[in-house]
Amino acid sequence: MFRDRTEAGEALADALEAMSLIDPVVLALPRGGVPVAVPVANRLKAPLDLLLVRKIGAPHHEELAVGAVVDGPAHEAVFNRNVLSMLGLREEDFSDAVQARLAEIEQRRKTYIGDARPVPVAGRTAIVVDDGIATGATMKAALLGLRRKAPREIVLAVPVAPADSLAEIEPLVNRVVCLEVPDPFYAVGAHYGHFAQVDDAQVVAIMAEARKRARG
Repeated sequence: MFRDRTEAGEALADALEAMSLIDPVVLALPRGGVPVAVPVANRLKAPLDLLLVRKIGAPHHEELAVGAVVDGPAHEAVFNRNVLSMLGLREEDFSDAVQARLAEIEQRRKTYIGDARPVPVAGRTAIVVDDGIATGATMKAALLGLRRKAPREIVLAVPVAPADSLAEIEPLVNRVVCLEVPDPFYAVGAHYGHFAQVDDAQVVAIMAEARKRARG
C-alpha cells in the first residue's frame, strides 16, 4: 500500500530512472494522476503536461461507461463493445456525446493551463501517468489518441492495476511500469492510505509550478 499519491510517484520515479528513456515528457491524467506525475517529472528532469480524457456514459445511466474521448486535434473515441451490445446501440449514436466531451476537455485544458501550448511529444518518450487503472477504458482512449502524435515510444507508468486491464492495454504501449498487480483487485483507492479527491485548484497550482520550473 502507498501512503499517498506522492509516495506512489516517488516509487514510479525509482523504477523509471533506472530505464533508458530518451528525451522524456511526462503526461498526467487529471486529476488523480497529476500529483503522482510530479515526482516522476522532477526526477527525470522532464516537462509535465496533461492528457485529458472524458468518459461517455450510457443514456440515463451516466455512471455506466460506454466509452471515453481523448483530447487533441485528432480526437480518439474508444467504446466498450460489450456495453454497446448490451444496450443495443452503435458508436454513431454517441456522436453528439463525443462532441460534448471534446468541448468539456477544451474547457478543462483552459482551466488547468490557460493558453499554454501542449508540450510536443513527436519523437520523444511519452510517459503516461495515472494514480491507477481499474477497467482501463479511459486509459485506452488516452493511449490511442497519444499514438497519433507520433511519440518515439510510449511508457505506461501506474502504481496499481488489475492484470486483465493491463493485458488489454499492453499492446498499445512500448513498455509498462506497474508496481502492484493485486489479485483480486477491488479498487484503486484500496491501495492508498490517503486517497482524497484531487480538486481543480490543486491541478492548476501543480501545472503552474511545472511551467515555472520549465522556464528555469
